[in-house]
Amino acid sequence: MKEKLTQLELFFKSTSFDRGVRLGVGIIVPFAILYAIGYFEYAPAIVVGVLLNAPSDIPGSKTRKVHAILISIVLTMVISLLVLFAKPMLPILLLVIVAVSFVVSLISVYGFRASLLSFSGLLAMVLAFAIQKETPLQIFVQVGLMGVGGLWYLMVSLIFQRLAPEKDQNQLLSDTLHELGKYLQLRTKLWASEDQREELVRKSFFLQNQINEKHETLREILLTQRKRSGLSPYEEKQLLMLRASVNMFELIEAIHIDNNQIHNIFVKHGNYLKPFKEINNKLGEHLVHLSELLIQKDKIPNKHVLLNALKKANETISEYVNDIGLPAAREGALTLKTIFDYQERLVEEIRVVRRIMANVKNAPGITLKRKESDHFLTIQEFGIKVLTQNLSFKSTMFRHAFRFAIAILFAYVLGYFMAIQNTYWILLTVVVIMRPSYGLTKARSTDRIIGTLFGALFAIGVVLLTQNIIVYSLLAFVSLILAFSLIQRNYKFAAALITISIVFVYSLINPNAFEVIQYRVIDTILGAVIAVVANYTILPSWEADNFKKVLLNAFKMNNGYLLALQNFYEDTTTHKLSYNIARKDTFLAISNLNASFQRLTQDPKSKQKNFQLLYELVTLNQAILSAIAAIGNFVVNHRTTPASAALQSMFGKISISLQIAYETLEQGKMINNKSQHTIDDAEDKLLAKYSQLSQRRDEEISSGKTTLDTETLHVLQEAYLISNHIIWLKSLSENLQKTTEQYVETIEEN
Repeated sequence: MKEKLTQLELFFKSTSFDRGVRLGVGIIVPFAILYAIGYFEYAPAIVVGVLLNAPSDIPGSKTRKVHAILISIVLTMVISLLVLFAKPMLPILLLVIVAVSFVVSLISVYGFRASLLSFSGLLAMVLAFAIQKETPLQIFVQVGLMGVGGLWYLMVSLIFQRLAPEKDQNQLLSDTLHELGKYLQLRTKLWASEDQREELVRKSFFLQNQINEKHETLREILLTQRKRSGLSPYEEKQLLMLRASVNMFELIEAIHIDNNQIHNIFVKHGNYLKPFKEINNKLGEHLVHLSELLIQKDKIPNKHVLLNALKKANETISEYVNDIGLPAAREGALTLKTIFDYQERLVEEIRVVRRIMANVKNAPGITLKRKESDHFLTIQEFGIKVLTQNLSFKSTMFRHAFRFAIAILFAYVLGYFMAIQNTYWILLTVVVIMRPSYGLTKARSTDRIIGTLFGALFAIGVVLLTQNIIVYSLLAFVSLILAFSLIQRNYKFAAALITISIVFVYSLINPNAFEVIQYRVIDTILGAVIAVVANYTILPSWEADNFKKVLLNAFKMNNGYLLALQNFYEDTTTHKLSYNIARKDTFLAISNLNASFQRLTQDPKSKQKNFQLLYELVTLNQAILSAIAAIGNFVVNHRTTPASAALQSMFGKISISLQIAYETLEQGKMINNKSQHTIDDAEDKLLAKYSQLSQRRDEEISSGKTTLDTETLHVLQEAYLISNHIIWLKSLSENLQKTTEQYVETIEEN
């Protein structure tokens, strides 16, 4: 019960509900004012302007948000004018429908914010069919008032942002901490576990993508603001929390267990891993708790739970050594010590977040220079070149725009010749549901239909109980606010609420509520069927066909990350910035790869070409990222010895394997191996270094020196971790090369 109340409190304090309230204020105030002064007939047009331009109000820099809403206002006004003037002339109207649908859909090539502008434009086209204005004066007044509504909503949004300027960032940071906690717990389940492994891996892909998206948005808000006018003290703290969350993300990736190695070492002693799993689960729970407290503004929990868990894990290492005995216990002890070090660093980053949340004065400061911050911003190109590059049927977005235009045209013609009462409800369903990928369109159509049916059943229940106009008005208003709040969180529930809102709005006009419900359900099902069938039959875009581009980028970024690590290993001061930039780019590339794979799994089974090979390529890239992150994190937090020639040779071999994999996939044919020399001796030398250190340590123990000093431990740990991870990386890169060759061969055969 307490947990449900907490979730309810978090929802009402969230930015999602805040946006719903903004929409509510944007709607109710014009109605109230215009009703009071006797001009109520102008209120609906203003409210339509509010509804059309609200979608562009998303987290991001203030400047970009203002520009987006202003562009949205102009776009929706122009489209409304075109449709309203074309309505009396069917041939011209059909041409306008096709042209607007195609051109506006294509705007989405400019990124997520542009896709919301596209949605507003298409929504304006659909709602224009519901507007009954005939004379030019009436049309211009209607469209002008819609523009006023857009400007009014912009003002409401800026006022809300002024009242709570940190709300968006706090929500994003809270969501990031929550997802980091869940991600850590999920990654822990993958330790030496084969049960439901593939399902867990897919869930980890989804969470990783979510975390990267939050990091990107936070970078846009905080670094752009810092670059332009500087940050307030509170925003500086938010930037510190972002940095801590990025470090935590890398640490979680770095705590990646090679299952074969773990199985070989702990096959008979798995109980020694339990305290380390417990730490991860407790750290995950703590991050989730902190994410809630960031919104609730409540007291920070006691840190001793984390410190006691660390202490227990550290004692477990000693117990393992005592029980197994040296030298047999050395590899296992060093593995546990490496995991412990990562977890200790994770606790340190969590304590940074705790100190910031508690306003502790000695919280760390910002060390990133403003010029350096530019490198961490992902710049969206808005030139005409981006559009022209997508003007071909090879482009996913071009195919989607073409497909969407045909679907909308068919829906309108169907409604027109069948004399369907509210044809625009069918069009609205197509606009809301249809996406470039078949899987997402199908999922949204299912949610839309189920939500509409539930909403209709609820509306029927209310109609049977009462015919009170005040009740209908309140339900319409409240359900619209909640629907707008939940549309990104739970689309099925949001669809139910939208149905409730629309039914009761129309019930105020049409006393026969059951007729309204009936038409709503039928039109929604028709629109959903049209959207799904169009996605499947008209120039379909299957993710397997578009996977190559994303995969190539992942290969490239992983190789760049590896080379940046090689330079960083040699000189941590000079190459720190380039290493961090490469890390950020690679995490984003792997996140995009994971997101693409998620879309692939939503396509029909018959269209998931070479699914198993693609799955292997994705997991191999993920493992390579984790292995590089593990070495990089060790270098960041330990003083390492100079890189040997053997290590440099291994770096070179791994890079060549990654490059061959890239060129093989890019050219669609086998590539001659660029590395003619063998590096078996390099691998042997790395292992020999660890063996020599181990032998020296055994001699010390034999001579009575049982206490291990910190410096010797770090040298041993470095030799063991670096040699094992670099050899693991070599194996992963070779497997990636072989799997890529198999994938290319399979494509050639087909």
